[in-house]
Amino acid sequence: MRLAFTLPPPPRGVEGLSLSDAVNLFLHYLEASGANPKTVKVYRAALRSFEEFAGSERPVGSLGREDYVAWSALISRKVARGEVSRATAHYYTIMVRKFFKWLGLGEDLSALPLGPRRFKGVLSWRDVEALLAASKDLYDALIVALLAETGMRASEMLSLTFEDVDLSRGVARVRGKYGKERIVVLGPMSRMLLAEAAALSGGRGRVIPLSYKAVYKRLKKLAERAGVDPKRVRPHVLRHTFATEALRRGMSLSALQKILGHSSLRITQLYLHLSDEDVVREYNRAFSGTTAHSLGGEIPSPQAQSLQPALPPYGGIPQYQPASFYQHPYQAPPPHQGPWQPARLRREAYQPQAP
Repeated sequence: MRLAFTLPPPPRGVEGLSLSDAVNLFLHYLEASGANPKTVKVYRAALRSFEEFAGSERPVGSLGREDYVAWSALISRKVARGEVSRATAHYYTIMVRKFFKWLGLGEDLSALPLGPRRFKGVLSWRDVEALLAASKDLYDALIVALLAETGMRASEMLSLTFEDVDLSRGVARVRGKYGKERIVVLGPMSRMLLAEAAALSGGRGRVIPLSYKAVYKRLKKLAERAGVDPKRVRPHVLRHTFATEALRRGMSLSALQKILGHSSLRITQLYLHLSDEDVVREYNRAFSGTTAHSLGGEIPSPQAQSLQPALPPYGGIPQYQPASFYQHPYQAPPPHQGPWQPARLRREAYQPQAP
């Protein structure tokens, strides 16, 4: 979240305003500066929290450092009780601190620490395949494929149009945070499903003409049908799953940073976590073949196959290639009989490469 904005100074006599009026003026300046509406919304929530604590009618001139410290201590206690997340507390204190600085009331106020960030609930690739197999219609499968194979954010997926997609190159242009554009690579399942969606819609309009709430509900129902814990399945978890899987398969951090649209490599590095399965695979990779002989004993042959993801890797030559590809401009996919079945479509569309 971008928190650095250049705001005009407050008007003369701001110290005579009530806290409520000063907050409203600050938010007005923030909107006028071009801040993202979502950012303004979080600022509003943070400042309303402080306003509720200090009193909306309190004159700005009576505020001081002790008010900020007392409020941040209250927020810290809410974190300890589990009422507020550590990340929310961190950003709230940064935002209220910026408000104080704008008013000229404090230059050395401390924000609550963010603490270590961890990505919880990352799915296995088998979970992703189970979600695809449980899809009841094209949108179910397309949502899972786009999020898990490209790593795009849910908001980016929902704003994606067919005009942004180039199936001949296997890429799509997405608009990320703060209006920044980038190119994402489409996986084999995404390309096949996009071709079918384009044929059905005429290749115009939004690829996923749904709301975020509708996508969220679809994923929860998919998880129930697939036998995956619904608490673990959310749109952003599939983005985390893509990033984790890409690193497991050897993608460089710099390439992953560009695909995900991260402004800093430090954010991408948060995905460098190892599961027990990763540790076993790395051990088997290190202590197999000639290494076993050098140790003077036998090491069981690694069960690498059982740990490898079933779908093709994100870098290099895929293990599976489409039997026939839909070239841009869009063409209708080959017809199939009966209800839409993603598992059968996969068997029809992809054939193993010859060794």
